Amino acid sequence: MTRFLMVIALFMSSVSYAQDAISTGFFSNKALNGYDTVAYFTDNQAVEGSAKFVTEYQGADWYFASQQHLDLFLIDPEKYAPQYGGYCAWAVSAKNDFAPSDPTKWAIVDGKLYLNYDQTIKQKWDLDPALHIQQADAHWPALINK
Repeated sequence: MTRFLMVIALFMSSVSYAQDAISTGFFSNKALNGYDTVAYFTDNQAVEGSAKFVTEYQGADWYFASQQHLDLFLIDPEKYAPQYGGYCAWAVSAKNDFAPSDPTKWAIVDGKLYLNYDQTIKQKWDLDPALHIQQADAHWPALINK
């Protein structure tokens, strides 16, 4: 029995440090908490998706407000998917770590979508997005490959 518990403990410790490529909820597989990633670009706002328009991409479920948005995503998912898997962009930049994000705290910079944890963190991000993007781009490959 002791050997079994040791194996379980080792397995659980390795799982607890692994992060998925796409940020999803603890009890859901929804990317962006079910918000429509295309709407940020086409409607310039955060719009909740519908269970009628869903696709799987990089192990997560992506929800869309319309068939048109789903179709646009299917044509070029990398264009619409948020940077850093939808994790908080400021945390990846400033803390070199993962943190969840709030899909209503977002920015599009140079045609790319960035999400942040909350309004306070978004304000920090807004002070120098170019610097944060540069730092996060440097941190992200090592973070995701841990």
